[in-house]
Formats: sequence, C-alpha cells, structure tokens
Amino acid sequence: MSNEKKSPDNGRRKALKGLIGLPFVGGVLIGAYAESRKRKLAKRNILDELKIEAMRPESSADLSGDPIRVGIIGYGGRGQHLVRLLGFALPSWVARMKEEENEGAIEAFREQENLNVKLTGVCDVFDVYAEEAVAAFPDCKRYRTYEEMLNSPDIDAVVIATPDHWHAPISIAALQVGKHVYVEKPMTHNIRETYELREAARNSKAVFQVGHQHRQTQSFITARDIIKKKVLGHVSLVQTNTNRNDDNGAWQYDIHEKASPNTIDWDQFLGNAPRIPFNKEHFFRWRKWWAYGSGLSGDLMTHDYDRINCVLEMGMPKYVTASGGIYTHNDGREVPDVFQVTMEYPDFSTGSSRQKGIEKGMTFMYSATLGNQFNRSTILMGHDGTMELGNTLTIFADPGSTRYLDMIESNLIQPDVPIYSYNPEAEQVDAITSATAKYFADKGLLWTYRDGKRVDSGLLHLKEWLNAIRHGTPVSCGIQEGFEEAMSAHMGGLAWKLGRRIEWDPVNEEIIALPGENLDEILLSTNVGEYTAMES
Repeated sequence: MSNEKKSPDNGRRKALKGLIGLPFVGGVLIGAYAESRKRKLAKRNILDELKIEAMRPESSADLSGDPIRVGIIGYGGRGQHLVRLLGFALPSWVARMKEEENEGAIEAFREQENLNVKLTGVCDVFDVYAEEAVAAFPDCKRYRTYEEMLNSPDIDAVVIATPDHWHAPISIAALQVGKHVYVEKPMTHNIRETYELREAARNSKAVFQVGHQHRQTQSFITARDIIKKKVLGHVSLVQTNTNRNDDNGAWQYDIHEKASPNTIDWDQFLGNAPRIPFNKEHFFRWRKWWAYGSGLSGDLMTHDYDRINCVLEMGMPKYVTASGGIYTHNDGREVPDVFQVTMEYPDFSTGSSRQKGIEKGMTFMYSATLGNQFNRSTILMGHDGTMELGNTLTIFADPGSTRYLDMIESNLIQPDVPIYSYNPEAEQVDAITSATAKYFADKGLLWTYRDGKRVDSGLLHLKEWLNAIRHGTPVSCGIQEGFEEAMSAHMGGLAWKLGRRIEWDPVNEEIIALPGENLDEILLSTNVGEYTAMES
C-alpha cells in the first residue's frame, strides 16, 4: 500500500481541490438546469398556443364473421401488391425477396394483420399472371372476363388494378350488380365516364373506395387538425412535386419473356382503346400512351392533389393551367415526362388572423420531372406559418406572422427553427426549440404507424373498405373524393393539350368547353399536334 493513501494530509488536499472546483461545476449544473427548464417552458408555451391534437386513430376493427370473398381484376404489379396486403403472396415473390436478400419484406408480410378475406377469383388478360394465382391460392378461380367474375355468386367484392381505361367501365358494371368496389387511381379515364360512375355509385348499396391510401397516414390526419386550428393562418400557396430518375419511375417496366399473342388477350386489353396490332410495349408500359393511361396528371398528380384535398378539403379548382413536354425520355411515348400544373381557388380560405376580407384565394402547384430525383418537399404556405408535410410534418412560424408576432418579438419563437414537429413513429409530439428537428420528406404513400408499429398504408385503406362492407362505416375516399380527383386530373390533361386555361363551372358541375370543342375527344387524342391539326 502506498504512503500517499495512508497520509491524512493527502485526504485533506483532495477535499480542498474538490471544494475549489465546486463553484464552477455547480454554476454549470445550475445554469444547465435553468436552461433546460427554460426550454421545457418554451416548448409548453408553444404547444399551449398551438393546441394541436396529434391524432392517433384506432387501428382496431371488427373483422370477425364469414370471410369476404374478393376477386382481383388486373393482377400485374400493383394488383399483386394489393393481394399481398389481403394476405396472399405468390411463392415466386417470396423467392425473389430471398434472392434480393429482402427478408424484411417477407417478415412484414407474415406479421401483417389478417383481414379475414378469401381470394376467390382472378381476372387478367395475361395467362401467366392469372395461372400463377390459381396455382398458388387453392380457393382462387380464373375468370376469363370481368363480366364473368361479376356474375359469379362466389364473389362479394372486387379490387380493380387494371390500366386506367378500364377503371370506370368495370367499376360501373360491378356497382350495378351489387359488388363492392376498390379501384385504383385515377378513378376514371375520361369526363363522360366520371359522371356515369358517380351515378352508379349513388344508386348502389355497395361500398365504393378509391385507392388513395395516404388518407390513412397519421401525419395527414394531424395536418387536418392543424388547418382546423388555423395554425398556419390563411394558406395562399401549396407546392407539391414528383421527382424520379430511373426507368421504373418513367414507366419503362420490364416486358415479360412469355408475352405473346398466344398468352395475352389483346382485344380484351384494348377494350375501348383504338384498334392497333399486338404490341408488347403498349401492354406492359401502357402508362406512356393516352389510350390507356392518363400521364403524370392522372397517375401521379392525383396522389398529390388528393393528399392536399384530404387536408384542406378545397374541392374543385376554378381554373387550371399546365405546361411541360417530353424532355427526358424521347422513346416514342405520348405523355409528357416533365409536367407542371397550377390550380386556382380564388374563393378558398383556411381562415385568417388578420382583418376580415384582406386574404382570400389559394394556388395549388404541382411540378414533376422524370429526369431528376432531387427531393422537393410538399409545403403549405400560410400567412402565419409554413408546413412541410410527408410521413412526418414540421411547422415553421413566418417572420411576418400576425398570430405569432409577440412570441417572435420575445424570442420565444425563431422563424428559422421549427415550432412544431410530428413523427408518428415517436411516442409523443414535440414543440422544437432547437434546429435538430427530424424531418423525412416522403409523401406518406407507402407506410404509416399505428400504435408505434410500422404498417402499410394500403393495408389500412383496404381494411377501412372491408370494415365498411361489414358494418356500414364510412370510407375516407369515396365517390365524391374520387369525382374531385378525376375531374381535376382531366382539367390538367386538357390544359396541357389545349395550351389554355381550363375553367370549372361549379353550378353545373362541368368543365367549360369552348364552341366546337369535344373535351373527351381532346383528352384522349394521341398528342397535342393531332388535336391542333383536327381543330384547324
């Protein structure tokens, strides 16, 4: 044992050294504690001011009873994904996930909630897809046509994941025979059938749901409360975007090696589209042609429009303009791959913190490119604040805010630091007083959280539809929401093709045509040049 440890003087010297350090250390601790209390108080004051309720909807539903017998119409990429959410995965998909070392996808499928359905039918014009489903799922029967499936007593409901030009005809036929319908976006391919589908849905007792699954995303549900509480003040500008830069994102899908006139019912695929010879590229990459798809307006803008419509409930725009062209994929496609749309709402308001009448009107902007994937967030810009909205949401106070003027002047709020952040994965919301806010820029289209668990938004949307079938509960994206989504998309397509501002008549609920214009003919024409020549 050392002499140092035995010496009492050493002990006293150590004690003195400790005492000498205390005033400094104690001051630091006291200061840190005071700063922590200050931040907590600031956070509490901000939350009390905003009064936002971070919505965590119940994930439970009564799925008991006899299984609902579902048929899938259109069993390609999207159709197979929806069927997996219903509980039916192909062995080939499981093998592919293993090959790609994506065991997480397999585990997520095995752990997902059982929605208590039977897959009793598949209808696809490509033999390979249909036969694979029949071989994999014991209760699944192949139907050669959708009419045959709709007339079957073994089908209660149908999921429609066909090309766009088949959405409305199949939905209408299904509703007319009392089959419940879940249809992918866009709801319709032209104007005429939008009215016809609305009429069929209104006259049917069957449940109708459009596949805008982001309506289940918790951040969007919370955003609705934020708008209701007028946290942002008058929202005058909304900006949304699509940013992609790969072949898949530009609809250059793989062409199946077994595709041929012998394995594809080409005439049935064409349906109401112009008669052309068999074309494998048109079949697998149909989104590139107006005859079957709706371009960026119907395929992707509809997601962004509906994401904002479910938050603001702004409904139909008064005016729509559009621009863009084929600038990144000159591969024979007809639809633009760079596309900008502006929708005007001159009478819309989310409420104001200023004197009455000074603020009214809003612009919704959509900007898309299939040649660059730099992320641009969705933002809602109000007089008092700006909200970045995706799977999470973040709010910044505006430097010129009327509502938060006193808090900004007292330095309680700093305009360059978020005043509110919501992440549904976290246990609680946060009023942020530092610049370390979490913000993820995804749109909330793929997944959300329920009770702290990550869940596919599509599964929740299907579950809502199935619950409505069983118990008559409401759906979040029914015929009215679908009508607004489809008509807004059609206005965007017309604005691009005609090169002029398109106007909506809210009294007669119609798009205003100029003398001599057949809007559906223009909407479905193969390109701008063709219509211009026709018009002249």
